[in-house]
Amino acid sequence: MSREDNRDNYEIRKIEIIRNYTKYAQGSVLISCGDTKVLCTAIVEDKVPLFARGTGSGWVSAEYAMLPSSVMVRKQRDINKGKIDGRSAEIQRLIGRSLRSIIDTKKLGERTIWIDCDVIQADGGTRTCSVTGSFIALNDCVKYLLDNNIIKENPINCAVAAVSLGIVDDEILVDLSYQEDSNATADMNVVMTLNGDITEIQTTGEKRPISYEELITMLDAAKFGIEQIFEVLKTNEII
Repeated sequence: MSREDNRDNYEIRKIEIIRNYTKYAQGSVLISCGDTKVLCTAIVEDKVPLFARGTGSGWVSAEYAMLPSSVMVRKQRDINKGKIDGRSAEIQRLIGRSLRSIIDTKKLGERTIWIDCDVIQADGGTRTCSVTGSFIALNDCVKYLLDNNIIKENPINCAVAAVSLGIVDDEILVDLSYQEDSNATADMNVVMTLNGDITEIQTTGEKRPISYEELITMLDAAKFGIEQIFEVLKTNEII
């Protein structure tokens, strides 16, 4: 099929990365995946959640939100609704799990790295773009801690990134735009490490079930897409 931006089926959108985007965060990046733009920051706090106190280990936690103007019809802020919406809660848990899977929290000491992801503009793949951007912010934050002798060893075991994909008109497409995602009969989000290990798979048959064969093919397509992301990170000297 012909995609709206003439990409190949397994080709990711253009990624642009601006690091040190904000002044006060120890790690910050504005990441663009096509027309999806997310600001990801990492800030260190010298305390940990109650369950980690006295253990000598740190923690990594994430929060995610979409700015009201990130979509065509203004999105109401969660603070005005009195609670975080279910989708945002799900996504920030995904981001937190993805980052904790590749970090040795014992090497952080008893401190927390807070990851904040704010979607400035949404055109599909906001959660996967947030995972990749969060890793960049986390990586730069850890470098700050090492350079300032706050920690002695690098706690990051491996790079991590994520990509979306789906079945549209019976074809598997990688890194879906909003238009493609809204027409998908099935979709998937995959988080994977630089070593090729899988951290998380989210997959749903929206309009029909996914066959076993399609599932395996989609995982192969996701791996190919994430490998393209890691090449961008290498070009930007992040990994």
